[in-house]
Amino acid sequence: QVQLVESGGRLVQAGGSLRLSCAASGRTFSSYAMGWFRQAPGKERDFVACISWDSGSTYYADSVKGQFTISRDNAKNTVYLQMNSLKPEDTAVYYCAADRPPWRLTVRTRDYDYWGQGTQVTVSS
Repeated sequence: QVQLVESGGRLVQAGGSLRLSCAASGRTFSSYAMGWFRQAPGKERDFVACISWDSGSTYYADSVKGQFTISRDNAKNTVYLQMNSLKPEDTAVYYCAADRPPWRLTVRTRDYDYWGQGTQVTVSS
């Protein structure tokens, strides 16, 4: 069992930056690949980025490539999402999720075993 808690979301002006954090409970954090997803009002939950257990591999949605960076610190049981040059269309609730096997990079929500409660990011124009 893994519990995930996101933080760092807030209101920010367009062009600004935010770093989201997702803290995981338990001793098996490094046994999971981790992903970030986002959901805007009235829309489906969309894949943003994911990272393998050892940070050796990452994958991004085309919409955020070059703008967002995913990273993790297994010693701190935490995964991060650095978001730069934010745009109003980045406004959404951002969720982190954990997936086994730890080497798999997947964009499908159904592949992820555990989810956090989400953190709101609002980008004003």
